[in-house]
Amino acid sequence: MIKYPDYENCIAGIPNSILKNMGIEPGRRTSELLDRYLAEKDYENIVVILLDGMGKNIIDANLSGRGFFKSHMAGTLSSTFPPTTVAATTSILSGMEPCEHGWLGWDCYYPQIDKNVTVFLNKETGTDEPAEAYNVPWRYCGYEGAADRLVKSGRQAYMATPFVEPFPDSFEKIVDRIEELCGKPGRKYIYSYWNEPDHTMHEKGCFGEDAKSLLKKLEKQVRQLCMRLNNNRTLIIVTADHGHIDTKGVALTDYPKICECLLRLPSIEPRALNFFIKPGMEEQFVNEFNRKFSDNFMLLTKEEVLKKKLFGEGREHEAFRDMLGDYLAVATGALCIYNTREEADFFIGAHAGLTEEEMTIPLILVEC
Repeated sequence: MIKYPDYENCIAGIPNSILKNMGIEPGRRTSELLDRYLAEKDYENIVVILLDGMGKNIIDANLSGRGFFKSHMAGTLSSTFPPTTVAATTSILSGMEPCEHGWLGWDCYYPQIDKNVTVFLNKETGTDEPAEAYNVPWRYCGYEGAADRLVKSGRQAYMATPFVEPFPDSFEKIVDRIEELCGKPGRKYIYSYWNEPDHTMHEKGCFGEDAKSLLKKLEKQVRQLCMRLNNNRTLIIVTADHGHIDTKGVALTDYPKICECLLRLPSIEPRALNFFIKPGMEEQFVNEFNRKFSDNFMLLTKEEVLKKKLFGEGREHEAFRDMLGDYLAVATGALCIYNTREEADFFIGAHAGLTEEEMTIPLILVEC
């Protein structure tokens, strides 16, 4: 079933609700559900634990209905479009929608340098070469995060992720870091991120024993953290950036009649691909693409994408429209289109399409 993003009940509202609760006007939509919980008590510690890829469908399929996560699930939220880590984690860090921040997917086209760039790695897509001598995404799509705004205003905010000192490289270390930070005096916001179960599900699939045992372990670790923080006036917010489904991959290079229409290889995600078409070849591209992929993808013009407001309803980043391409292919079935055969043969679990499973994420709230 096709499910569009709901930006009125979206992951992007989480940091805005936290800013509002800590006395800063967010200037953007908050999460009404989270607002109600935050208003009930003056929590000393507000902690977000984002578990990559742990959509509601993943919890439902792999964890007990009487388990810790399900028994504390206050409701569900919508991911962004695309429902993928680059777009959604940037939204939960910034409170912005993807059309505003411009971090659209794993690979993005940057018109300023006329290149596709693997965003988090700052490499030209498909190579090990730096895209430029500077960090391309941050130069052209830099933003101020919610934690930055809190610190700038004299409030406390901390990050417990593998990318920030002391660089915890396991979920055990992240949990320990959260506990340490919660022990500091004063009111504070703590954001944490771990790359599981996403990493495992990409390689092993979403519903096998690997995913199930990993989910049980993550649930146990969060439950134990909450027990240790008991009576510490802490609200733990467990959520995800997107869901996950098992998929089949194909390689775009196996479709020469499509490839010969392209100015460059598509970017964004294998389930949300932007296509830049050579002049005069639009009809061939549309006909060939729909002939091969209409059962699994919805092909939209740029104008249709903008009309549907897939990437959000906020003020668009100045480069956003130029990053989109001429057409956007959005997955509605279980197929991924990769640029290479190697990728198509490797990945099992995937996300970034318009299915309910990919779009619906949990809002788990635990008062400690």
